[in-house]
Amino acid sequence: MLRQVRKLSTVLKSSPNLTLNGCGPCSVLPLQRRWASTSDPKESKSFAMNLFRGQVKTDQVFPFPEVLTEEQRETLQMLVDPTAKFFEEQNDASKNDLLEKVEDHVMEGLKELGAFGLQVPTELGGLGLSNTQYARLVEIVGANDLGVGITLGAHQSIGFKGILLFGTDEQKKKYLPKLASGEHIASFCLTEPTSGSDASSIRTRAVPTADGKHYILNGSKIWISNGGLSEIFTVFAQTPVTDEATGETRDKVTAFIVERSFGGVNNGPPEKKMGIKASNTTEVFFEDCKIPAENILNGVGGGFKVAMNILNNGRFGMGACLSGTMGYCIGKAVEFAGARKQFGRIIGTFGSIQEKIARMIMMQYVTESMAYMVSANMDHGSTEFQIEAAISKIYASEAAWYCADEAIQILGGMGFMRETGLERVMRDLRIFRIFEGTNDILRLFVALTGIQYAGSHLKELQKALKKPTANFGMIFDAGAKRAKRQVLGNGGQSMAEHVHPTLSSSAGQTSKAVEDFGATVEELLVKFNKGIVDEQFILHRVAESAIDIYGMVAVLSRASRSLNEHHASASHEAMICEVFCDEAAGRIKTNLQATSQSNCLENYKKMATISQEVISSGGPIQQHPLGF
Repeated sequence: MLRQVRKLSTVLKSSPNLTLNGCGPCSVLPLQRRWASTSDPKESKSFAMNLFRGQVKTDQVFPFPEVLTEEQRETLQMLVDPTAKFFEEQNDASKNDLLEKVEDHVMEGLKELGAFGLQVPTELGGLGLSNTQYARLVEIVGANDLGVGITLGAHQSIGFKGILLFGTDEQKKKYLPKLASGEHIASFCLTEPTSGSDASSIRTRAVPTADGKHYILNGSKIWISNGGLSEIFTVFAQTPVTDEATGETRDKVTAFIVERSFGGVNNGPPEKKMGIKASNTTEVFFEDCKIPAENILNGVGGGFKVAMNILNNGRFGMGACLSGTMGYCIGKAVEFAGARKQFGRIIGTFGSIQEKIARMIMMQYVTESMAYMVSANMDHGSTEFQIEAAISKIYASEAAWYCADEAIQILGGMGFMRETGLERVMRDLRIFRIFEGTNDILRLFVALTGIQYAGSHLKELQKALKKPTANFGMIFDAGAKRAKRQVLGNGGQSMAEHVHPTLSSSAGQTSKAVEDFGATVEELLVKFNKGIVDEQFILHRVAESAIDIYGMVAVLSRASRSLNEHHASASHEAMICEVFCDEAAGRIKTNLQATSQSNCLENYKKMATISQEVISSGGPIQQHPLGF
């Protein structure tokens, strides 16, 4: 054991400048964050955060979280059936798509259902639903019409979410009742022509008046959902902020509640889009818009925190919504596969079709499990769910695309026709991998947020090694963990005690994956130090592994609950869990190896060079096969 401690000391001392904690949130784009040393690291209860340390924190994942009271279940059931019936009888998704708007009678019907204020407190005119209740209802919307889903989601999931999260009592009382009723529609205004994922680069600007009672807002925002419908806008703008200690003035992002009635607010025509055509999307212009100072959210200069919290809080609902969409696609595929005959056989008996359907079902199961685990954690009061929510969004948006694509493939030519509805769904789905954080940026966010947390604790160990006698306990624990990993192949951690015995093999695979993942992150920190920020080829593989591990844990937990409670579908769920975990374990092994294998690292360099050469030449540079 002492040998392991000495070895750890030698490795860490070889990186004397390891200072990865305290990453300042200067941008949505994690690789632009400034890594600097700050205070001692805080312990997180988040499973995903501790995953990066190779630790299994089970509080939020085992058993599968149950959060609904009996009263909440009854309320939800009262809403589920009418909502499903409304979409079946009143909404025509194909017609909305052709008209490029949600029909007026549908909008009015949604207002009567209370769909515009699902999470607004009842005393302010809303339904007061929990995150889990909200997720179940948006799942129904996702199964029927994503255009309507964006209209509703842009309004409440991000549009006025800032007022819910950061608004003063006065702000909430003034704005939420009319927003909850749908009398007023809301929009979230962050993106600009030169500012997408990098929120710190926005140019829209608000300057205080001489008396400090108002701010004058100028600028424009693009691709604003509900932009042509909204009366209320949550707008992010640069404002001058003076440091009281130094007297230095510099720009910081501030969030404002802006009313169209303030004047100086206009919008362009609806954008022509590939999908979600029923959702109103426009550019919004602000010209000398005079905003009362009391309409600031979270104080002057506090806008970045507002934006990040809104987006983090909104992402969990996307997983639930898209699990509904996946169910729709699966339903179409199964109906056709069970009836269509080719070569004298029902096509659902062919292995190639069976594999497609099985994978679609697995992906929906994983998506559902992640979405409802995250929503339950939020309802339990967790404030650290940013990695889990990002993972849920990434996985759901890509899994839903797979399901739509394969459903069309199963239906063949019929799937390509408008009448089946699948081509519309596929067009609608494409945006989900882009908005509320592109999946590319979110992968970097997942990897770097977790690595930052792991780095802060690794630095604490480095400090302890400077005074080994005073910190022997910490050093001994770290050395013991490394010794167990090298001798036993794991750190002595196991999830087997938390899962049904039927799934013990899958639990073992997951435990091994967590240990290997933690070891890889530690090695990357020691090797690259702060330079890990620039290793995006490697970070992508780290994020992919984290996504798979969280998926494994989510399905293990859910399937175990079904087995323990003897659900009718328990054996079916167990098979889904076993196949997913087995395949995920293989992917994780490959991705983790790809962070250090010399041939992989050399390939990354070559791909970077290929890309740079193509970009500099403005397109492909290889000679045409015919030579001209």
